[in-house]
Amino acid sequence: MTFKEEILQGIPDRLPPPKGRSDQFSHAPRRKQVLSPAEKKLALRNALRYFKPEWHAELAPEFAQELQEYGRIYMYRFMPEHPIHARPIEDYPANCTEAAAIQLMIQNNLDPEVAQHPQELITYGGNGAVFQNWAQYRLCMKYLAEMNEDQSLHMYSGHPMGLFPSAPGSPRVVVTNGMMIPNHSKPADWDKYNALGVTQYGQMTAGSYMYIGPQGIVHGTTITVMNALRKILKPGESGGGKLFLTAGLGGMSGAQPKAGNIAGCLSVCAEINPHAAEKRHAQGWVDELIRDMDELIYRVKELTAQKAVRSLAFIGNVVDVWERFADEGIHVHLGSDQTSLHLPYSGGYYPAGLSFEESNQMMKEDPIRFEEKVQESLRRQVEAINRHSSMGTYFFDYGNAFLLESKRAGAAVGTSDQKEFRYPSYVQDILGPLCFDFGFGPFRWVCASGKPSDLEKTDAIAARVLEKLIQEAPEEIQQQMQDNLNWIQQAGENKLVVGSQARILYADAVGRIAIAQAFNDAIEKGEIGPVVLGRDHHDVSGTDSPYRETSNIYDGSQFTADMAIHNVIGDSFRGASWVSIHNGGGVGWGEVINGGFGLVLDGSEQASKRLQSMLFYDVNNGVARRSWARNPNARLAIEREMERSPGLRVQLPHLVAEEHLNQF
Repeated sequence: MTFKEEILQGIPDRLPPPKGRSDQFSHAPRRKQVLSPAEKKLALRNALRYFKPEWHAELAPEFAQELQEYGRIYMYRFMPEHPIHARPIEDYPANCTEAAAIQLMIQNNLDPEVAQHPQELITYGGNGAVFQNWAQYRLCMKYLAEMNEDQSLHMYSGHPMGLFPSAPGSPRVVVTNGMMIPNHSKPADWDKYNALGVTQYGQMTAGSYMYIGPQGIVHGTTITVMNALRKILKPGESGGGKLFLTAGLGGMSGAQPKAGNIAGCLSVCAEINPHAAEKRHAQGWVDELIRDMDELIYRVKELTAQKAVRSLAFIGNVVDVWERFADEGIHVHLGSDQTSLHLPYSGGYYPAGLSFEESNQMMKEDPIRFEEKVQESLRRQVEAINRHSSMGTYFFDYGNAFLLESKRAGAAVGTSDQKEFRYPSYVQDILGPLCFDFGFGPFRWVCASGKPSDLEKTDAIAARVLEKLIQEAPEEIQQQMQDNLNWIQQAGENKLVVGSQARILYADAVGRIAIAQAFNDAIEKGEIGPVVLGRDHHDVSGTDSPYRETSNIYDGSQFTADMAIHNVIGDSFRGASWVSIHNGGGVGWGEVINGGFGLVLDGSEQASKRLQSMLFYDVNNGVARRSWARNPNARLAIEREMERSPGLRVQLPHLVAEEHLNQF
């Protein structure tokens, strides 16, 4: 059976033979057993409804075994025969370009070179799922292959509810993930309802089909590390030999060593999972693998003395590294953490004192004891970080819920009055005031032809646009513009592509629209093939997250989610090809609401109109909200935008003198 035939088949007509998990892939942790016997029956009933009754007798015990062994029903038997990776757009069976592009993006998310746990349909973060099971994958791809421009596919947490009549200007796909009733949005609720097969954690770009491998975060990490270095370096001093210590080499966190190299420092990234570290080393994202602590100590001292720019992956626990470096007197200039602490007890964080295998076993067999070990480890880690901080280390929370979970574990992360964290979020100190408030965020694109030559051409187009815009840019954003111009000019030589032919750079609304229009013009002229536009939800407008994206908003609205909801609704009727809204993300289930989009450029006049309207709103929705929160840089940005755009009218806040507030 050909690739196209298998896609169009959907659920097979004949029951395929059983399939086991492959040892060549990293697998999701075995989830703890959280369902009662009655709920397990319900989970089984929910899984079997995808298949005709004559198969139930054979599938029921198999699915029950999966649920018992793994805590979830993945339906391994129904994994497709075709290899999963981003193909050229013309290889997909489809009745419209947008549907083919979405198939491409879904397959890129599940490409074993890209995905963290591909056979469990998890792209990154330990639980960031594209689908809950393989039946959903098969049905979704079949619906996309059959869809026309008068239909829209509605996705309920991985489940394709079906094709509904719509209109050519409507989104082709509407995606929701984990949209729980608020009183049922605790981490334990995710465990239960995901096990039942009725919801999933879409992370930020996994469940919205917009993940582009570790490159997707390497740019933001590079900007973060670069500006963190600027905080500690003396004028004219380079970052060579300045030590950046962090943890995590999985999906998103795998970008850290590459970002350290580009930013020009010495980085050490600890990773407890050997497979994850070896994968990043094989892909060229980290320079050296080290398994022995004494060897790590020697190598760091040697490279520090040489003022080297180099990335080291230590296969072991980062807590041990923090403690040993303190004992050895090794000065850590920058410190952070990017383990998946939004999922602290289900494989997102591995505690010190246990091996990778021991942790996975305890996680399943003794979850209460495992939680105690995680909390004990977090207290140890914070104690060691505090030792380094007292000696001058600049530590920042990188939006993975490290400070939040450490506080919950009783670690000493509070200020003297315990009202705030003693360490800033990177958004509070760096990305918020420098980027988000000015409308700069992670704009990305994918060359749907699959041709590296198309990506090279889009890099050159983007560079030309930025070179022109930087000449007209106000002083406040000159540094951001120059950083991004340098980034795109060096992107090819930095070998950032994993999976699809994709690129990312930080741009504001003016930059995004200008770059996108230039792409659409090039497509119309036949210079390049179709291009898919998107962004990380980690942006100025798409995400309401009080401990990350909106942590530099101080009017109290950081705990509201109006912006993200308006973002996805506003994008949907301004031309997005697909839209998505999720509960959860990098900081955890119940802690964030984030929205995203995809927009397909095909060189048409209609695509030009869509990109102008949708990208303008997608950015300025967030800038306006940040201005209303009295963020000064956002006010400058929205006032400048109103001067450029007569149709835009935004309410500006009046500032109040402190003397009028002393009434209580």
